[in-house]
Amino acid sequence: MGGCIGITRSRSGPIEESSGTVSRPNSGGLRKNQSLCHETIRWKSDVPLTEGQLRSKRDEFWDTAPAFEGRKEIWDALRAAAVAAEAVDFQLAQAILDGASVSVPNGYLTECYDEWGTRYQVPIYCLSAPINMVKEASGRDSPADCSEPVEGGSEMALRLRLSTTCKDLILPVGSRHTIAHCKAKLHAQEGIEVWRQRWFYGGKSLLALILIHPASCTKMNIGNCLNPDNETN
Repeated sequence: MGGCIGITRSRSGPIEESSGTVSRPNSGGLRKNQSLCHETIRWKSDVPLTEGQLRSKRDEFWDTAPAFEGRKEIWDALRAAAVAAEAVDFQLAQAILDGASVSVPNGYLTECYDEWGTRYQVPIYCLSAPINMVKEASGRDSPADCSEPVEGGSEMALRLRLSTTCKDLILPVGSRHTIAHCKAKLHAQEGIEVWRQRWFYGGKSLLALILIHPASCTKMNIGNCLNPDNETN
């Protein structure tokens, strides 16, 4: 995905990385927990990403990771810790890790273990933005942009089912709108924050840059994955 440029830390030299995982030699045969490093990892993406593309990659990882390995509650804690760490609130991030009994042997969220010894690996793009980010092209795919795109396509109505209420609602969109744009329209109509929305169709998570028309979506299920207390199983 990308290579880490490196950071300078007070207790060791610069860390270099080419495969997306930061590692540090362990002095002993047993894993020892370390405090979360109060540093932001700097890295460069092989292919420059826009903010929307980076957000889509993160959403895809966090939505699918629990299906392959580990416990969902641990993944949720890691996601919350990653958000806090990226906002430079390392105290909150550490508190989240401690509350979930998650250890970080190398001081980074790239490699973590729960109390049962299960290993969790978080890709570097979920921890910080690359240094070679590019601006959105005309802002069309930006979830925060609620203005109509130049080519919205034909008008259509999406029937959405919210996991918070289990009720259907109608959202007017254009056939050439992206999922990201539709999320912004849903936020404007229903007040649901974009970052809390997870859109699913046919059992698959829909990424932000997918166009509505190719997906042939006449009915979608939307779940708020970051608010499990309001989820319906």
